Amino acid sequence: MKSNKAFFSFIFIFAVFASLGSAARDYYQIKIYTIKDKTQESTVDTYLKDAYIPALHRAGIKTVGVFKPIESNEDFGKKIFVLIPLKNLEDIEKLESITQKDKKYIEAGAAYINATHDKAPFERIESVLLKAFEKHPDFFIPKYDSPKSDQIFELRSYQGPTEKMWRKKVEMFNEGGECALFDKLGFNAVFYGEVISGADMPNLMYMTSFENTKSNQEHWNAFRNHPDWKELSEKEEYKNTVSHIDKWLCHPTDYSDI
Repeated sequence: MKSNKAFFSFIFIFAVFASLGSAARDYYQIKIYTIKDKTQESTVDTYLKDAYIPALHRAGIKTVGVFKPIESNEDFGKKIFVLIPLKNLEDIEKLESITQKDKKYIEAGAAYINATHDKAPFERIESVLLKAFEKHPDFFIPKYDSPKSDQIFELRSYQGPTEKMWRKKVEMFNEGGECALFDKLGFNAVFYGEVISGADMPNLMYMTSFENTKSNQEHWNAFRNHPDWKELSEKEEYKNTVSHIDKWLCHPTDYSDI
């Protein structure tokens, strides 16, 4: 009798841990550098390429994306987006500690780190923290044959008018099937995430990717005209769940891991 109880206890514990494992979701930090001119852009590029990203690699984060808005975007030459995938929230604090102790990082990033107040390397840095969607718990690294200067990575932020309505939009992506439709149509989404700390809450953010601008336009036309989207967008429960959309069409930098 005792052995049976022990057996069923083991099965219960195993099932709990299995369910926890299957529910694990990535976290993402997006660092947004606001810059005012080519000098700042060059300084931040050099810092990211030669100091910060190599330090993240040494800390165990093998894939870091760096993106800049394309020429037709109003933020062209004004912003640099850095995407850092994380497995645990604690990794953010660890990264701060590691970079402060990494001698190679301090040496390679000296010009940026030791910049004077009158020659600041950037205007501001915004940090956005996200938790991956339930239906897309892991980030994805797309592979394209086209040059990075042609590739399009589209970052979008959807703000909700209220927290409850924002939650319905998240549901629309997950249970509603919006993510599934993106997958069906080959949008090659890098990530989908609920913003848990940032300037524009409540909001969600996601990034899709395309071989080039033409592919981006063709995919969105297919999405807007797809019967699944027309049916989903007409559902009363999902109407008015987005109050504002920000979008940036970006190219990855030549030193981006993505």
